[in-house]
Amino acid sequence: MAFDVETYAEQLTRHTRAVEDTAGTRIDYAGLRSDPDWRRVVASLETSNPSPLEGARALAFWINAYNVLALDWIVREGPVESIRDLGNLWRPVWKKSAGRVGGHEVTLDEIEHRILRPMGEPRIHFAIVCASTSCPSLRREPFRATELHRQLDEQTREFLADARKGMAIARAPENVRLSKIFDWFAEDFGKAQGVVAFVTEHAPEADRAWLLEYADRMDLVYLPYDWRVNALPSRP
Repeated sequence: MAFDVETYAEQLTRHTRAVEDTAGTRIDYAGLRSDPDWRRVVASLETSNPSPLEGARALAFWINAYNVLALDWIVREGPVESIRDLGNLWRPVWKKSAGRVGGHEVTLDEIEHRILRPMGEPRIHFAIVCASTSCPSLRREPFRATELHRQLDEQTREFLADARKGMAIARAPENVRLSKIFDWFAEDFGKAQGVVAFVTEHAPEADRAWLLEYADRMDLVYLPYDWRVNALPSRP
């Protein structure tokens, strides 16, 4: 049985909302909790077989798997203020079993660090969402192999265009305030100079010329990360 991507698409349409605040997308976790179709989506991950998948098909599958399992943490254990409240100092939530994929228990840490990051596509960091406000906004459609390059590009550009959590430029003094994602995963972007090159390539057009001019003398400063859960306020 394959991952039920079409039911997942319906769930995203039904139980997420585009919002103007920092979260960008907020989730009706109570709605997911009471919707039997959500359990079908999660169950289809368990019975799926990702082993033969390669390239864009593998990337799309595992990005969707990460997002489904992160959402399901809050569905099963919420309401909570932050997904981090579901772990502790000795065993963070990222290292606890998040569910089963292809018959095997997996953690969010394993999906991110052992499966997705080794594929060498840094734009994954703007597609996977750990149910937190400062994460990239959850895309309100599944990732699909046939659309993956466009989807990842859109996610990256939209994230960098958001000065509240993605990138904010202060022209005097010359510094760029970036998401902590670029600090935590700097090596995925080629370290400091790679980060500058990456954000310059994907920045809004209005900022690109300035970034090119000051690339060798700007300071990188990192924005605070808001770990509050990205739930709809009325139904946490």
